[in-house]
Amino acid sequence: MNQADLVTLVRTFHREKLTLRERHVAVARLIRDYAFNNTYQYIIAREDVHLSWLDAALADLGATADEVSPIDLPPLGRKDSPNPLVEHDAHEADAFVARWRPRLPEVGNARLSNLMNVILGETLEQKRFFDQMLAGEMDLLGRRSNGPGSPGTGDGVMAVRWIE
Repeated sequence: MNQADLVTLVRTFHREKLTLRERHVAVARLIRDYAFNNTYQYIIAREDVHLSWLDAALADLGATADEVSPIDLPPLGRKDSPNPLVEHDAHEADAFVARWRPRLPEVGNARLSNLMNVILGETLEQKRFFDQMLAGEMDLLGRRSNGPGSPGTGDGVMAVRWIE
């Protein structure tokens, strides 16, 4: 694969991963459940790392990443379940991996191929988190202490989570 084709491939991979990240940010703004929101925050933080790796890879190739627009989702009603949003994210994570895993041999650059493989593996971990959310599992990132003096979460996540 020549350098121009490699730049196009990495840029496309970056753009698709960035689009997933923007979707996860939009969903996190709507999820009030503490454990589920924390899991989305964890996923977003990992995606920020993935994107920084891809930005560095593109810089090494003398290129820059494409931008994507933030995603705005309609608010959930007080009694609306976030499950359709989580189901969509699980499907998209699975589709991303299915689309890109077969293309890794095309990359030709072992460093980039390994980097993309790690990102795909962590995307599968994200899908597992989404599946666990849909199953109603609450200890996604570990168990909290429920003994005396442990901090409670009250009625979920604060209304204003994203302070700029």
